[in-house]
Amino acid sequence: MSTIPGYTHGTSAVATSPVTLSDLEQMKASVLFGEEDARYLRMSHDVVKDQVEAILDVWYGFVGSQPHLLASFSGKTDGKPLADYLGGVRRRFGQWILDTARAEYDQKWLDYQHEIGLRHHRAKKNVTDGAPSTDLVPFRNLFALIFPVTFTLRPFLATKGHSADDVEKMHAAWLKSCLLQVTLWSHPYVKEGDF
Repeated sequence: MSTIPGYTHGTSAVATSPVTLSDLEQMKASVLFGEEDARYLRMSHDVVKDQVEAILDVWYGFVGSQPHLLASFSGKTDGKPLADYLGGVRRRFGQWILDTARAEYDQKWLDYQHEIGLRHHRAKKNVTDGAPSTDLVPFRNLFALIFPVTFTLRPFLATKGHSADDVEKMHAAWLKSCLLQVTLWSHPYVKEGDF
């Protein structure tokens, strides 16, 4: 098991997702995610595994430059960024990059996606780190971040000499996976019965 604080993927600390594996298969079909995409995500693992910190630098630089995004990692009372909270989330975010690139869409992965969604929602936000931050990551910000995350990842995917076609397919697989994951993370935000 990982030594990253709060990283509980595959442990009994994570509840079973209310979304079934059958639901996930339908979602994958909706976003045109197939075995080829899983293969290209796995190809990307070797590309990104030694670039995780550089990728996070770009993503954190973007979030940090946008006050409305940084607010979700800031003190609830004074609005100042919480360095320890940002650091803890960063370590788990780095692991998320590697987990995404492994493309293991099993029950443990599905359960952890639900946990991630809860941690963005008022249901469990701040619990993992004991952070005195805002109560919620607004869903509008969460979903909109799919573009900057996937757009800024593309140059990193092109650093290991893969063909332009392979880079494009890795990038498309990442986009599809991010759409799937953020859709799963939306479950706590959606009115019961409407997911």
